[in-house]
Amino acid sequence: MDRSVKTFWYDNLRVIATIGVIGIHVSSDYQPESGTIPDYSFWIGNIFDSLSRFSVPVFVMLSGALLLPKADGIRTFWKKRVMRLLVPFLFWSSIYTLKSFWDGYQDGVRLSFGGYLQEMLVQWRDGSSLHFWYVYMIFGVYLFVPIIGRWVRNSTPKEQLYFLGIWVLTIIWGQPLLEALKPDIELSYFSGFLGYLVLGYFLNQRKFQSKRQQNSIALSLIGVGVVSTVLGTYLIHYYTGKYESTFYECLSPNILLYSSGMFLLLKDKDISFRPLVRIRDFISKYSYGVFLVHVLVFFQLQEFGINWNFVTPIVGIPLTVIICLLITLLIVYIVSKLPYGKYVSG
Repeated sequence: MDRSVKTFWYDNLRVIATIGVIGIHVSSDYQPESGTIPDYSFWIGNIFDSLSRFSVPVFVMLSGALLLPKADGIRTFWKKRVMRLLVPFLFWSSIYTLKSFWDGYQDGVRLSFGGYLQEMLVQWRDGSSLHFWYVYMIFGVYLFVPIIGRWVRNSTPKEQLYFLGIWVLTIIWGQPLLEALKPDIELSYFSGFLGYLVLGYFLNQRKFQSKRQQNSIALSLIGVGVVSTVLGTYLIHYYTGKYESTFYECLSPNILLYSSGMFLLLKDKDISFRPLVRIRDFISKYSYGVFLVHVLVFFQLQEFGINWNFVTPIVGIPLTVIICLLITLLIVYIVSKLPYGKYVSG
């Protein structure tokens, strides 16, 4: 193969993050039932959910690693990057909207033409599916790419660390237990997912003394991040008697550590087993389409009783993830083979 090692590890991480997103939506079904299910089911759901939470930050970090080094002009960037995201998103947003209209019709909801048009506009404004918040967020982040890309390419690692240090402070002070201690300093300029964009660039450029050192740091970050996520979620549930998503939030210190560890663990790592490479390449090619479509598939699986707890959670969660992934891949692949389908399949 004539592709570079870097392309391989980017694809590896993209595929794992794609599967992780499906894992979030499958395993998080335990949350509404957290006060009524057995402790065993809570722990399994919590563990799988926690293990999946690196995926969204890693997607943003990959964008930083891939896009910020490129000196594309604003027009080129919009044509090459943004429009490739926008067209499939608008297509599948319309599908989700039509699905919601059909579900409402089945339940006896009847609207005028103007009512349907207004509802469609509301859904496109707010997102026609629960996971589309990510697409709206990444579009907002992408607006900064041509600007912040020029800065990072001309900045020193110390200057990048300065930015990231302040960003980490905004995450720490943003936690519920520490928010009262936050000084009245305006730090919103450094907050949000933009930090993950810069972090992806920074970690991609970072060189370690050895692979062993890189792996040790990565595994330490993953261990601390995962354990604190699992235990933190459990302790909140134990002491309050209800589920809280505090430790699952992308902009939390524990998920920051976990996501950074996953990024470093797979950075510059290759796989050579040819059948696995082919599977990886296929999923990577259609990863954006899988992200857009999988919730539609998952909801249909739920109608057939296939969900996180349909056998037992420790089997039901990974099995549902695999089934959802395979069906979604098939749908996206078929759409891509239709006339003009490659423009909307993702």
